This record gives sequence, structure tokens and C-alpha cells, in this order.
Amino acid sequence: MSAHVPRSLPRVVMTRVLDVRALRKYYPIHRGLLGRVAGEVRAVDDVSFTIDRGETLSLVGESGCGKTTTSRCILRAIAPTAGEIRFRTESGTEIDVARLPRKSLRPLRRQMQMIFQDPFSSLNPRMTIAEIIGEPLLVNGMTDAGKRNARVAELLELVHLPAAYLNRFPHAFSGGQRQRIGIARALSLSPSLIVADEPVSALDVSVQAQIVNLMLELQDRLGLAYLFVAHDLSVVKHVSHRVAVMYVGKIVEVAPTAALFATPRHPYTEALLSAVPVPDPRLRAQRIVLEGDVADPSDPPRGCAFHPRCRYAISRCREEVPALEQVAAEHFVRCHRKHEIGLTGVAGALQAAQ
Repeated sequence: MSAHVPRSLPRVVMTRVLDVRALRKYYPIHRGLLGRVAGEVRAVDDVSFTIDRGETLSLVGESGCGKTTTSRCILRAIAPTAGEIRFRTESGTEIDVARLPRKSLRPLRRQMQMIFQDPFSSLNPRMTIAEIIGEPLLVNGMTDAGKRNARVAELLELVHLPAAYLNRFPHAFSGGQRQRIGIARALSLSPSLIVADEPVSALDVSVQAQIVNLMLELQDRLGLAYLFVAHDLSVVKHVSHRVAVMYVGKIVEVAPTAALFATPRHPYTEALLSAVPVPDPRLRAQRIVLEGDVADPSDPPRGCAFHPRCRYAISRCREEVPALEQVAAEHFVRCHRKHEIGLTGVAGALQAAQ
């Protein structure tokens, strides 16, 4: 497999592909015999970020923080409650996906594709690989079976699978091979934006590295923009240009990957980074274990939603909702004490142990 460009290198092409502004997704809570609305679950609450061509932005956080809901809103798999999702099409036109009527979404979907988490359930077991990868081509007007199969063979070669696999069924492949097939299907219509929802979490560790390196190789080759949703910060560090940390529907910190891992500015980010495995047993005792449960998005705490679990919380944190403010180049934090507390990142922990 060819080597990929290290993620620490500066991005050369800066064409904006996606610009999300104040995105919200609320789910009403119905109670009683009449189903009256008694509240709402704020799954995504005022989320903003951008992604450029050739860039990977990772969304990280605990389960239930709103990562997957955010990604599905961007693809319009679910309709957002409010906000803007500005997507630059291949013609250069900027379109607000959040406001498009459903009938106008189909031409746009070919430019925004998804790689699913589970490679076993995302492929139809009754279809051959040629049919699975070729289905988006058929739906979008490529009715000539010969041309379609030729394109599928090209896509298989792109993800390092032999064209001889065309007529095989999914059960004949391993998990890693199935995910390669899923990636080929996502690339069939030449999209500019790929949403990858936990694309390696269901795979063995050895296979994870192969799939991640394949995604980076394809990004460098095709100029793809990735929205990478993940739990594993070790993978995130390897694949991302920037990282956005979510907690209870809000982005609490977003920064270039190297800066976030070395010098986090939000206590929640510090706690997440303390769980990243490092090859030094002396650092095991420095794991930050958060007490209590994740806040309920239907009834979040007053002030900062993280304050009940934060060891740095003060009275202001319990009363006032912090704003997302810039603290360095491309580094934004939602914390009242961002300039007062010194937090430890992965690099800092390693230096302290030496």
C-alpha cells in the first residue's frame, strides 16, 4: 500500500466544501393521552464548523453526544430543526442543504456520500459486488451494464481488490474486505464529501490500520473532504487535520489535531485524552475518570453542561453558559476558565513521565 501524506503537513488546497452554521436538531417529547409536547431533546444544539477540500475534520465525544445526529443532518438523512448547512457543489455553487426540499436532494446526494460503521449489515447479502457498487450508478442513469461493470472494476482496483471479485457475494469476504467494498460504493459517483461514521470500530485492530491508510491514500489522490465520526482518539490523531469535541449536543473545543492533543483547553478534552493508550505503564495512574453521568439533553444542567463532572468548575460555570471563543489560531474553546487552568495533553503527559 502506498504511503500517505502525514496529517501534520499544512493543507495546500483551501477550497471550502462544507460550512455548517448554528446547526440544531431538537426532538419533541410527547406525553399524555393527547400527546402534548412536554419538552424537547436537544440532540444537536448550536453546532458550527467548516471542512475544506482535502481536509479531515473528526467529531469525537462520548456516546449520545450528538455526533451521529450531526452527520445525518448534514446528509439530510434527517431534517435539522434550525441552522445552515452550506455545501459547495462540483459546479462551484453554494447550496444550503438544510433548506432544500426533499425532491431537490437527489441530484446533490451523489456529491455527498457515507461510509457506514458495520460492514456486515451495510451490504445486501443477496446482491453481488457488481450490483452493490453499481447500484448508485444505475440509479443515476448509467443503464449500460458493460460500462457499469467496467466502472465497478475501476473502483475495486482503487480500493485494492481484484476485479475478479465482481460476481461474488458479501458472505465470501472478511470484514476489512467488506469495508473496502463499502468505500468503493461511496466513491462510485465521485463525491467531494464523505461522511465516515465509525468506519473502523467494527474491525480488528490490524485491519483498522489498513482501512485508515486506504482512506488517507484516497483522500490524497482524489482530494476528498472527510467528516470522520469516531470514539477512538488514537485513530483520530492519525487521520485528522482538525478535531471537534462534542458534549451534550455542543462543540466544546475545536482545534488542529496537533494542538488539541498537545495543549487541550477544555477539561472534557483533557479527560478524553487521558484515556488514549500510550506505551508507558507509568502513565496509567494519570487517567482522569469522570464522575457522574453524561448530562440529559432533554434537561441539561444550568450553565455549562459539563460542570457537574468538571473538577475545575466554579460558581460562574453553574450559572452562565460559556460561548465558543478563539484562544489561538484555529483553536476555539467553550469554557469560562480557558485562560486560567493549565491542562495536560498526550504530549505533556509523556514529557512528565520522562
